[in-house]
Amino acid sequence: MNDARRLACLRIVLVIVGLIALFGVFPLMLLWPSGWAWESGHVDRSEYALMIVGIYATLGVFLLIASRAPMRHLSLIWFTVWSSVVHGAIMAVQSFGGAGHLGHLAGDVPALFIVAAALAVFTPRGDKARRLSSSSRDARPE
Repeated sequence: MNDARRLACLRIVLVIVGLIALFGVFPLMLLWPSGWAWESGHVDRSEYALMIVGIYATLGVFLLIASRAPMRHLSLIWFTVWSSVVHGAIMAVQSFGGAGHLGHLAGDVPALFIVAAALAVFTPRGDKARRLSSSSRDARPE
């Protein structure tokens, strides 16, 4: 895949993930609590749920900003990749801890791994990233 196409795909993935993080986490917790909410009861009044929604909404905003110039935001993109892997791995282990959390293995756990994989596949690394960062239009200040 050529560099221009790779960056175009990365921009699309950043927009999709950004919009889902910004607008999709809370509705998923309400509509599919066994796969997305780690507390039982009223998700809309949960301090945990509001904290998670706030964190992911903030991440979503920054991923949308990064979609405009991905090569200027590589550290954010790689943070999203690796934090999603770590978060998903911890939740996968915790899913086996009882209390009806196995539904997360079909909900938020695979979603985190899919996000990590999609971003990692399209994000240039190593020499290619350095070359694109120095030569890409989006690497220059606006």
